[in-house]
Amino acid sequence: MVLVSKKGRKKFLTSTLALLLLVPAIAPQVSANGNDDLGYVDPTENTSPGNSGADTITYRVQADPNTGQPEIEVAKKGVITVDGLKFRDANGNRELDPYEDWRRPVDERVDDLVSRMNLEEKAGLMLINTHTPIANPEDGKYVEEHDRLIVQNQMRYVIFRQTPTLDVIAKYTNQLQSLAEKSRLGIPVVVTSNPRNHASTDYTNIAASEGQHSFWPGPLGFAAAGDTDAIKEFSEIAKEEWRAAGIRKVYGYTADIATDPLWARIEDTFGEDPEVASDMIYNVIKGFQGDELGPDSVAITVKHFPGGGARDKGLDPHFVEGRFNPYPTEGSMLKYHIPPFEAAIEANVSSIMPYYAYPSNDSADQGLPWYSEDQQFEEVGFALNKAILEDFLRGQLGFKGYVNSDTGAVGRNAWGAEDLTPVEKMAKAVNAGTDIISGSSDPTLIIDAVEQGLLTEEKVDQSVSRLLREMMQLGLFEDPYVDPQHALDVVANPEVQELADEAHLKSVVLLRNDQNVLPLKDAKMKNAKLYVELFPGGTDGANTKGLIEKIQKHDPSISITDHLEEATHAYIYVKPVQSNWDNNPRITIGPETGIANVDRMIEIQKTVPTITAVNMTNPWVLDQIEPNAAAFIATFGTKDEAIVDVIRGTFNPTGKLPFALPASMEAVDNGIGDIPSFAPEADPSYAYVNPSGDAYAYGFGLSYHQGKAIGKPDHAVKTGKPAHAGNPSKE
Repeated sequence: MVLVSKKGRKKFLTSTLALLLLVPAIAPQVSANGNDDLGYVDPTENTSPGNSGADTITYRVQADPNTGQPEIEVAKKGVITVDGLKFRDANGNRELDPYEDWRRPVDERVDDLVSRMNLEEKAGLMLINTHTPIANPEDGKYVEEHDRLIVQNQMRYVIFRQTPTLDVIAKYTNQLQSLAEKSRLGIPVVVTSNPRNHASTDYTNIAASEGQHSFWPGPLGFAAAGDTDAIKEFSEIAKEEWRAAGIRKVYGYTADIATDPLWARIEDTFGEDPEVASDMIYNVIKGFQGDELGPDSVAITVKHFPGGGARDKGLDPHFVEGRFNPYPTEGSMLKYHIPPFEAAIEANVSSIMPYYAYPSNDSADQGLPWYSEDQQFEEVGFALNKAILEDFLRGQLGFKGYVNSDTGAVGRNAWGAEDLTPVEKMAKAVNAGTDIISGSSDPTLIIDAVEQGLLTEEKVDQSVSRLLREMMQLGLFEDPYVDPQHALDVVANPEVQELADEAHLKSVVLLRNDQNVLPLKDAKMKNAKLYVELFPGGTDGANTKGLIEKIQKHDPSISITDHLEEATHAYIYVKPVQSNWDNNPRITIGPETGIANVDRMIEIQKTVPTITAVNMTNPWVLDQIEPNAAAFIATFGTKDEAIVDVIRGTFNPTGKLPFALPASMEAVDNGIGDIPSFAPEADPSYAYVNPSGDAYAYGFGLSYHQGKAIGKPDHAVKTGKPAHAGNPSKE
């Protein structure tokens, strides 16, 4: 695997200039703690260190592994010298305070900083919300000098949702850090994003594009490939890209198990098998964070504890209709939904996000201590639920990181706590074990909770300490800045996209291949003409035209015709869609999922042997569009070029379904929303059966050397804690 070195981002500074900048600009100061050799550099009296592209930087110290000196960069405050070593003067007092001393243990530094913070600073640190840069600023300033979140509200965690090129992101994150550096204590910013390396219906959506992150199949595609080495390789590469742009925390990945096929967020999961999801989550964390969180890491926030996949008719708790988690099957929470979170804890995940929902007391017994004599659960959202967070997540599972609420889960979506005031909701969440509140920008809620006696400052300090520990471990107190040109260089690496392209190929699942119509090798294509159509086609067939252009560019040997009557074969690619924001779960293929002309598909399939591919953001009901296909392919945010390579036989498909495809809507309606399709409690006739007699059950997939594939892998019936999860120690 080829990875880009972190140090490549600092190549802008020549050694001569570095020596010049290390000369103190003013006379040495004597610190209050008796360091007589204390030296101080005022960055305002120095010029920018070379052509870094990081126009906020005014002073830089290179790392020295011989002395342990970390790289240090500053924009506004000074640099202190003690015993020949350099330290950022974060609070500007020209003394080396314990929290500024990178030689000290992290917990010691954190304790010192917490003791210096006032309640307003602590309250600001405990909030995270979307921060939007100024669009296309003429002066190059993406952040206002008096920014409301960073300056006025003293927040230090922000969510970034836009998708500009990485150099723009790097400049934006640098400007955020420069603004934070001017504050009283110089506490840096942690920029967070949803996953940025995949196609997405509702969240941060990208495609293969110059200056963007490398483009990989979606999480379902990695699950279909079943390759844990590939997910680890991806995560290590993506970490370098995120790190280069200054984004240091992922709102992901999703550990939820896809037990309800109607749920619109299945696209973000690793499918319905707890063992596969556990392996994937474990390796994602190890790839982004490393064995321990450090200056080269990107922190992971695994979601949505204790599992968002247990749904009722697909209804999501972003909305009041889906405000509860149902567990109709005895023990399903521990058996199916918790194992990926155990794997995350074993991998030392930095933070965990609980979902909006509350656990329903209409559930079967889940094997946890009961809330009261007659109530299994306190019916209040997981972010406000002490039994779930403090007693179960921390006490029983041994989680030691911090808890990050979902956006609005302590506000308008605080289900079960609707009658509480905003201040009471905040106090209840923090007392329950939530450390940072997403979707809020109002620190007065925490301040008022303390002043009203609803929340102790000691409890606030506990949450603040957990957050500052992450910042310290990420090295943000020494060097929060990045080089925009290096960010572009990292994502321009062609070897990385080659690895991503291989992952795309491995994600493709061949479900049907009548009379071995595939692969369309050169011998078959000699006199063949391929008709191509994309559904939906877009205005005047623009989407289809774009698909044809990609195919012709990737494989010019394919002869394509615009006239179905001239074709010997057809290829149709179907991209149904449902958005979580519609609050209308549905998985049939038709106008309700953006496919207005199903009849046209069937006409094509009946006219010539037709290869039908479907992008599986959900386990769609295929009873209309599958029976007349000659070959059938499942994709998961897959590049068009990878599908062409499978069709042509350049790559022999190896993918397996990460979830079962339902036989009909009746099968879906009769299903149980908290268990996988292969569970002993599930209906064995749930999966769709094609005209050849193959059931599209979990784990099914063909390759070109097979007549039939085995319907599910050996591990499919295994549940519970994965082997690598171990026995996490208790806090």
